Parts: sequence; structure tokens; C-alpha cells
Amino acid sequence: MSPAMAITNERSDDDVSPQNHQYLNGVKQLYENGLRRVPNKYIFPASDRPNHNTQHPNLIQLPIIDFSQLKGPNRPRLLHSLSHACEHYGFFQVVNHGIGEDVMRKMMDVCRRFFDLPFEERGKYITTDMEAPVRYGTSFSATKDRVLCWRDFLKLMCHPLPDFLPHWPSSPADLRKLAATYAQETKYLFLTLMEGILESLGIVGEETEELKQLMEDGSHMMMANYYPPCPEPELTLGIPPHSDYGFLTLLLQDQVEGLQIQHQAQWLTVQPLPNTFVVNVGDHLEIFSNGKYKSVVHRVLVNGVKHRISVASLHSLPFSSTVRAWPKLISETNPKKYKDTGFGDFLDYVSTREHKRKDFLDSRKLY
Repeated sequence: MSPAMAITNERSDDDVSPQNHQYLNGVKQLYENGLRRVPNKYIFPASDRPNHNTQHPNLIQLPIIDFSQLKGPNRPRLLHSLSHACEHYGFFQVVNHGIGEDVMRKMMDVCRRFFDLPFEERGKYITTDMEAPVRYGTSFSATKDRVLCWRDFLKLMCHPLPDFLPHWPSSPADLRKLAATYAQETKYLFLTLMEGILESLGIVGEETEELKQLMEDGSHMMMANYYPPCPEPELTLGIPPHSDYGFLTLLLQDQVEGLQIQHQAQWLTVQPLPNTFVVNVGDHLEIFSNGKYKSVVHRVLVNGVKHRISVASLHSLPFSSTVRAWPKLISETNPKKYKDTGFGDFLDYVSTREHKRKDFLDSRKLY
């Protein structure tokens, strides 16, 4: 019996080690081998497994932010809506954002074509180095995670773009061009949204100039995610519950449901809306706002029928910067809640343990 057939019909109890390529090569490779059962390494504890109620899924209508109104007479009202979304939901959806539907469609298409490449081509970029400018991998860390998740990803570092672009995959032939255009467009969207968020926090005028410059020079990473159909989706997750580390994450997704957020102690499914971005607050923005704006735990479900693709753009300050609560948001009645933190602190944390829920942010709490 071939190794591929061995994992097709039986549960596997093999541990994940650098030699165990049936896992390190990703779930798409497992799917392409035709497995009919989820290997044990991907089975979550019963308490963490999703409730797949396909008849009556618990949907959430996220706040809608009309980006076009940020530059008009309705700006004060929109900033109020933005503040409410960041404080009470940690998520919102952006419409009329100015990024062409063609740019979004081509980005999704080229990512799909990348994941459709033969494994020999995708596998060139496999590395466990979290600081690599390009990284193809699976789960968060296939060598450290106790339970692996049903996802493969392509990570692209994006800033400064001229430095990283030559390292990006050369196949498909148009990936670099299309992804670079998309990266530039989403960076502008992030900067404009952050300008509104700063104003909604009462940070205006000259004091914002240094912050804006830091964000223009800030870290920008894109993560293309691929979730193949799963033979037993009730046993596993595409991504386990976690919060994002940066300031904002801008998510482009196809029309297959999968993203869930934890809201008022419930797991609620975000229904995809065409030509929109789902935006969420990251841990750095919660630290910066001294707890006023909340990063929110979210996860991704998989299904047994459809492939799902998404592209997450994660934005923060430069990796060398320290994130701290803005002084004017600290007072006697609202003392400083978090330790100052940097990207190195995050890497040190996730290199020694699994990244889940808001554990990293909790580790930075002062009380």
C-alpha cells in the first residue's frame, strides 16, 4: 500500500516532526492524495469543535462603514459609527472603498492559481522561519502546534515593496504584478481608515503627523489562505480561535462562508458580501487605544464540499517600533492597561507556545 493510500483510509497517530512530510507539506497535499478521514493530528478537542448548523447558521450583520463618506459632510457621523464598531464589535465591513472590483477579482484569481500549482512549485517556499519574506506553510506552526488546522497559506512581506517583490513567487507569471497592485491599494485603504480611527479617538492635528509617518513606513504582510474541502469538517477548524497582532487586518474573501467571530459569548458567522472588505481591530490597536477599541477572537470553519480562499492584509507599525498606549488616553480613571510591546515580544511568545485566543495580549496586561 502506498503512503498516500495509508492516510486515505486510516487515522494516523504520527507526531509532526521535520521528517513527517505528509503533514508539513500541507492539507492541500493531503486532499490531493484523496484522504477520506481527518488524521488525528487535525482533530480538535470536543470542546473546541465547531457546531455545523447548516440549516440555521447564526449570522452576524457587521457594522457597515461607507468609506466614500470619510471625505464628505457626513464624516462626523461616520467617525461615530467607526468608533462604535471598533469598541463594541472589533469588526466592520467597508463598502465604497475605492479599490476596483477588477483589482480584487484578479488578486483572488492569481492566489487560486498559485494554490493550483503542482506541489513541487508551491513547496519551494516551505519554511518554518516566521521572519522569511515569503513563506508557504500550514497551520500556524506545523512543527509546534499540538493540533494542526485545515489551512495552507502563502505569506508575502510587502513593505518596502521594492525590497520584497523580487522574492515573491515567479509563478504564476503575473502574481508579482497583480499582488503588488493589490498591496499598494490596501495600504492606502489602511492609512485612510487609520486616519479616521485616530480622529475618532480624539487624536488630531500635529500630534498625528509622526504617527501617520510611522504607519506609512509600517509593517505590511499579506496572507493568502486556502481551505480545501474537508472529509469531516465537524472535527477540525480552518484556523482556531485567535486575535490578530497588528493594528488592522483587511480581509478579502470569496463567497464561501467560513469566518466566525465571538460576539456576546456566541460564535457568529460573517456572511460574505461582494466587493467589500472585512476589517478587524488587532491587539496593537487595543494596546494603543488603552483598551477602548477591542481586538476580537475569531476563527475559520471548513466544509466538506467547497474550496475557500481569502487574502488577509495585516498592518501595523514598523517591526522595530514599540507599541504603547497613547498618553492622552491614559488617566486616573483609565490607567495604563498594557505593557509596551514590540514585534519581537510577539515572535518570542509564539515561538515557544501555540498562538490562540487573546493569550498574547493577555500576557501584556498590567492588571
